Amino acid sequence: MPREIAFHGLYMPTVTVMFLIAAVLAWVLDRILSALDMYRFFWHPALLRLSMFACIFGGLGLTVYG
Repeated sequence: MPREIAFHGLYMPTVTVMFLIAAVLAWVLDRILSALDMYRFFWHPALLRLSMFACIFGGLGLTVYG
């Protein structure tokens, strides 16, 4: 995968695109967990949301740069 992506003549780093994809995936997973009322099992829901995003973003980074 290229290190830069051309978007309407603007070169963006691949990390920017991965960040946006990870944010959307984390948001969808957050909505699913909220709908199933799964956050009641966790001590700190905001910390879970942050760690979920970090894991998704790290996984995407490993697929591209690993």
